[in-house]
Amino acid sequence: MDETPKRFDRIVAILIQLQSKKIVKAQELADRFECSLRTIYRDIRTLEASGVPIYSEAGVGYALMEGYRLPPVMFTREEVSSFIAAEKLMQKFTDPSLGSHYASAMYKLKSVLRSTDKDYLSNIESRVMMQTAEPLFNDNSPNTLAVLFEGIAEKKQILLTYKTFAKDETTQRNLEPVGVFHDNNNWYFLGYCHLRKDYRQFRTDRIQCIKKTDCDFTIEHDSLETYLTKTETCPTTKVRILIDKKIARYLSTERKYHGFISEREVDGQIEMTFMCRDIDNGFPRWFLMFGDYATILEPESLKTRALELLEVNRLRLL
Repeated sequence: MDETPKRFDRIVAILIQLQSKKIVKAQELADRFECSLRTIYRDIRTLEASGVPIYSEAGVGYALMEGYRLPPVMFTREEVSSFIAAEKLMQKFTDPSLGSHYASAMYKLKSVLRSTDKDYLSNIESRVMMQTAEPLFNDNSPNTLAVLFEGIAEKKQILLTYKTFAKDETTQRNLEPVGVFHDNNNWYFLGYCHLRKDYRQFRTDRIQCIKKTDCDFTIEHDSLETYLTKTETCPTTKVRILIDKKIARYLSTERKYHGFISEREVDGQIEMTFMCRDIDNGFPRWFLMFGDYATILEPESLKTRALELLEVNRLRLL
């Protein structure tokens, strides 16, 4: 089999990736193209021999000399199709400010497409929809993600007006944003809170107002993944419930957010095991949504807490 076309495509893709970042590591390229480091070194030498000004530093990576740029590239039809999904996601799952920036970028991107690809794009973009269950951002804060991205990139503190869920009160916080993530149908960001002197998570739909300040970060923060991994290793409690088989299948999505470990069939019912981090509120409140079809096997403290919540609700209905 002739590997020349495949190698040519890889070399062009490597050159494009070198333009996309300040520094690109050889291992990063090898992982992307699923090839050996030796192959990457050979391709880099080929680019250098063709006149592309690449400089490298041992242990750091490769970079293009400042000012070097390729002419505009053409996109494949498959790449054009991917723009549709990305555009629809940005329209529905980001705040208005970031969405408008992306829309502007899409106009520029579409402007370099061939006429046939523009028609192809037009034929399918009105037939793709994304829907959200709940608002992801507060109407009073239409630029939440844009400000967070700026704060993270420039290492500047942000001033946040936040409405807590438990106490239904509004507080102001000075924060150093570490990272943004999407989980369980909501956007969150993690940051160092100067009020609490610790790292805290915040949900974007509870942000009433957000502003970037001129204050620099006071701490050198680890990666977002580091802090989220620490959260996952918090103390847990083993929970076992027995649930009607007909109902169990409807819990496959939500159960993972409550520490689901395993399940097995027992006498026509499904026994589920969890390692739960919130035994006092999150899990028992979720359990009561389908509690008339389920039984708590362990721990006893969960049974007690579920009964307490039922009693509170009963008194409110009197």
